[in-house]
Amino acid sequence: MQRIVVLAGGTGGARFLRGLKLAAPEAEITVIGNTGDDIHLFGLKVCPDLDTVMYTLGGGIHEEQGWGRAEETFTVKEELAAYGVGPDWFGLGDRDMATHVVRTQMLAAGYPLSAVTEALCRRWEPGVRLLPMTDDRVETHVLIDDGDSRRAVHFQEYWVRLRAEPEAHAVVPVGADTATPAPGVLEAVAEADVVLFPPSNPVVSVGTVLAVPGIREAIAAAGVPVVGLSPIVGGAPVRGMADKVLAAVGVEATAAAVAEHYGSGLLDGWLVDTRDADAVAAVESHGIRCRAVPLMMTDPEATAAMAREALDLAAALTADVAP
Repeated sequence: MQRIVVLAGGTGGARFLRGLKLAAPEAEITVIGNTGDDIHLFGLKVCPDLDTVMYTLGGGIHEEQGWGRAEETFTVKEELAAYGVGPDWFGLGDRDMATHVVRTQMLAAGYPLSAVTEALCRRWEPGVRLLPMTDDRVETHVLIDDGDSRRAVHFQEYWVRLRAEPEAHAVVPVGADTATPAPGVLEAVAEADVVLFPPSNPVVSVGTVLAVPGIREAIAAAGVPVVGLSPIVGGAPVRGMADKVLAAVGVEATAAAVAEHYGSGLLDGWLVDTRDADAVAAVESHGIRCRAVPLMMTDPEATAAMAREALDLAAALTADVAP
């Protein structure tokens, strides 16, 4: 049985995983989920990326949005607003809130986030092993201008309330430098046959996972193909505002620049969209095998085709080093 490890965050990662399950139905898939987007709201611990993976693969996601629950209602949010309780810019739906209540209660009882995530997945049965990158608290903050000075805001405030409109001067995963990988993370990487970076945000999703000490090193030392799919197509993010946070870390919003950002010491293979075929040579000049294939996740089958291309490139890389 092929063992696949995927570093995932957000809607792009979750939708890619759905295609990967179609492409490799017999594979054992372990997902290392970004927790840098986690935030405490209304006394509740909210884990947007973990929940997006869980709901998407478990059949509970709001398909049009790509986040939140299907058939959602917002009665509690409306009642909180009537009391003047905020923030009003982050809307927790009633169904979604139940997940956060259960999570918060279990954490308060002393269970680590990894155990809580496992328990929540028993309901949703996502068909993958979903691990948080760490049980420790990590929150991504963004440094922005505030009048004549600068201030740091939580990534969710930057992304949701401010819609990434202010220039980002720095992106900092606060707490990541002292965090440790969650139980099972390093073991999954060590036992993997291939590691995949889906078309998730390379700074605040995949990049935050790699910021936890030990994870990047374990992937680099695993001795298996590491293949990524570009989240930048035709010089722009496929979804979201990745170009804003890429600029904050000094990376141009191009398929080739993102591959270089990950680096040949980590990345072995890279897929770019067919409209970025002229980037193949630039990527390969950095020692990273590259192919141009369709990379638009228009439906599950198109996404499955992308996943097959990633696994095919991994197989070719493995064949290159076989004795």
